[in-house]
Amino acid sequence: MNAPGLKSLSKQMAWILRHEAERLGMQIDPEGYVSMEELLAVLRRTDAQVTEEMVRAVVGEMEQRKQRFGILGDGIRANYGHSLEMRIEHTQAAPVEVLFHGTTIAAQPNILLEGLRPMQRQYVHLTPDAALARLVGSRHGKPSLLSVDAARAHAEGVAFFKANRNFWLAAYVPAQYLSVI
Repeated sequence: MNAPGLKSLSKQMAWILRHEAERLGMQIDPEGYVSMEELLAVLRRTDAQVTEEMVRAVVGEMEQRKQRFGILGDGIRANYGHSLEMRIEHTQAAPVEVLFHGTTIAAQPNILLEGLRPMQRQYVHLTPDAALARLVGSRHGKPSLLSVDAARAHAEGVAFFKANRNFWLAAYVPAQYLSVI
């Protein structure tokens, strides 16, 4: 499958695994994994030619920096970005000292007053990669980069979860731990 085909499949997988798995009747374990066979059956409703090798190519080759998906045994999940009713469990961990959050200039004043909230997702997304955070923030307007004093926040009771090597999650980050870069 060519790169545009893999990108299209990646978007479809993200939509299903992050937002539609419950509605589609898929069995989701507490960590957000569904069976590869269930995912393939759903994907094949719109493209009968989708194979497990294609799905694995998306996971292994597409957007390595973001690591949107994970495979464990015969299960696959979106690593972050869920809006499912069922809360996806992640292992709590001590974060790196500083994390970054990309947002827009328009959203920045409200965030600095109220803190980082997950909005329509289950968690706030953070990364130790400032360039990646800025890229994420630029998707919806002029970007703003926020620094999160994650070490202090963690020491003072904010729970952090490691989604993968590039993304950390938190249910909420109070404003006192944020600063504009």
